[in-house]
Amino acid sequence: MAVNNVLLVEDNGDDVELMLHAFRKSRIANAIEVVRDGETALDYLMRRGIYANRDPEQPALVLLDLKLPGIDGLEVLRQIRSTPETKRIPVAILTTSDDEADIVRGYDLGVNSYIRKPVGFNAFTDMVEQLGLYWLVVNVTAPA
Repeated sequence: MAVNNVLLVEDNGDDVELMLHAFRKSRIANAIEVVRDGETALDYLMRRGIYANRDPEQPALVLLDLKLPGIDGLEVLRQIRSTPETKRIPVAILTTSDDEADIVRGYDLGVNSYIRKPVGFNAFTDMVEQLGLYWLVVNVTAPA
């Protein structure tokens, strides 16, 4: 996996398509790897199972939904932050939840950003463009 790729952890197919379309429309050229549940996200990041032989380069950003089948987003975040190989990867929660407990727990677990998904396509595209510009261009990540 090349530097500056994005891991999108999202189980809703419509949201995946919307995100991919918004990235293209915003001219964000970074490759996006999509996984649909928490267990697969952890397999990908920890390089196990079907991802055991993937390129060891970690994504520049993980976009993480909270409401996932099986292992939920907060547990994925907890495991990311508790593993030396993944603890410095920037993680942005991207969700429809405005539950204050989710927000607090996300930050307590070390999320870098908590973003509510906008409803309209234009607002969603604007959010993706800003997100991509900041996390993939402006932000300086910690060395591996």
